[in-house]
Amino acid sequence: MRRRLTLLVAATTTLVLVAFLVPLALLLRTVAQDRAIIAATADVQSIVSLVGTADVATLRLTVEQLAATADRPVTVYLPDGTVLGDQVAATPAVRLAGTGRSLTAADAQGREILVAVQGRPDGTAVIRTFVSAAELDRGVGRAWTVLAGLGLGLILVGVLVADRLARRLVAPITELSAVSHRLAGAELSARAQPGGPPEVREVAGALNHLAGRIQELLRDERERIADLSHRLRTPLTALRLEAESLPDPAEAARVTAAVDSLERAVTGLIQQARRRSAAPTGPGGQPAVADAAVVVRDRVEFWSVLAEDTGRTVRLELAAGPLPVAVDAEELAAAVDALLGNVFAHTPDGTGFAVALAATAEDVALTVADTGPGLPDGLARRGVSQAGSTGLGLDIAARVARASGGRLTVVDGSPGAVVTLRLGRPRT
Repeated sequence: MRRRLTLLVAATTTLVLVAFLVPLALLLRTVAQDRAIIAATADVQSIVSLVGTADVATLRLTVEQLAATADRPVTVYLPDGTVLGDQVAATPAVRLAGTGRSLTAADAQGREILVAVQGRPDGTAVIRTFVSAAELDRGVGRAWTVLAGLGLGLILVGVLVADRLARRLVAPITELSAVSHRLAGAELSARAQPGGPPEVREVAGALNHLAGRIQELLRDERERIADLSHRLRTPLTALRLEAESLPDPAEAARVTAAVDSLERAVTGLIQQARRRSAAPTGPGGQPAVADAAVVVRDRVEFWSVLAEDTGRTVRLELAAGPLPVAVDAEELAAAVDALLGNVFAHTPDGTGFAVALAATAEDVALTVADTGPGLPDGLARRGVSQAGSTGLGLDIAARVARASGGRLTVVDGSPGAVVTLRLGRPRT
């Protein structure tokens, strides 16, 4: 924008100067030519009366003196063919002037000024002087150079002033852009310093107001989520007590494990709601790291109990650990639970599934494949479900993948569906 404004001012200034200086330059040349012609005409006019009345001897002496002192040649052609002064052969213009007509003739070398003098007894005499092209344009080149320098100086001044003004205009806009990028990077304390034209100051104020409003909304949302999560602790406690009172120890252990998992999820939700930074962190503010092999094994063992009750076969393939990934263990567990929960929610009892964990130098890939009828229409869209759930399972997994620098891919095959969760490695 700054460059465009500067170029616009430079182009406008150039056009104005061209429109002004070109006619002025032509006028200066015309004035210089008129000045030279007037000076030559004055020399000729000074001897007109003498040519019309004096004898040849007197006239010869006067003309020779004038030719010696003048800056240009002066010649007098008498009617009898006598040539006085500078000896120049008679030109067609001289012969034309001999008919009694004064005139000026121009050619490539300059201009002839011819004055016809009548009144001599022997006929019409002609006074001739010649103004060369160099004399006609004397001083014009220097004047044009001065004008060109003046024009260039004015253009430079205009460009400098335009650049200064453009800088004052663009600097606040650049700051607004930097603040918006900081806000996009979750630095919600960033604020713009109002400056520049009133319109830009108004935009800066609006951006600051928007940032403040975003902070308020996020703070309210975190508090509502934390409050809701906190309220869940009471029914969770009651559910734990009910689970511990079950007569079957195995059933009690299974339900208690489910309650523990749910409580961990609630605790993680509270921590996430109150987390100030968007980047996942572990204890001590260090980047979060989890062993994918341990987490996946633990969650598959948990779901294997339910799989056995519903007649499902489970095949687990784990690469040799440890397999560190750049995500919190609780977040990874929630993602694995979401993927395995989708299998139980959207496939009939007896449908087997396989869980594979493979590692590469760049990431760790978790694949969940089932042999069911495939994904229902729209399941991959956030908040859409045909099984009475919230429809956020795949979205939770996708968010965890993005947080680690990976991605989630879903392939609806026949039979079954294949979901691959790629998790990025922690940075060293």
